[in-house]
Amino acid sequence: MKAAMSGKLEKPVSDKRLSHRARIARPVRVRPSEPRDDHFEDLPISVNASKTGIYFASRLHSYYPGMRVFVTFPYSSPHDPMNCEYVAQVVRVEKLENGKTGVAVHLKMSMNYNAGGPASPGSRS
Repeated sequence: MKAAMSGKLEKPVSDKRLSHRARIARPVRVRPSEPRDDHFEDLPISVNASKTGIYFASRLHSYYPGMRVFVTFPYSSPHDPMNCEYVAQVVRVEKLENGKTGVAVHLKMSMNYNAGGPASPGSRS
């Protein structure tokens, strides 16, 4: 109510997103990136995505906040040159009513170097 009276629109404190999320259902490949975590390969479908994050529902219950993972999004097959892999960090894990786990990841860094781009200066052709 205060925000309406002051004429300012305030962003809710609980919403820490930096960019808008789009509803997009695409295959995702997720694997743990640290040796201390048991190996798995999860192939969920995204619920929504932004420039810096992806939210998906998983049947696995192995995720925890702070976990580092490799995320391929969108994912089609292991050898598809259009796959884009990222180092990501799990920022939220929630239990869903259908027995699945909702997982939000923050994309930290792309692992694709010069994918389809020009050669870097100083490289030989």
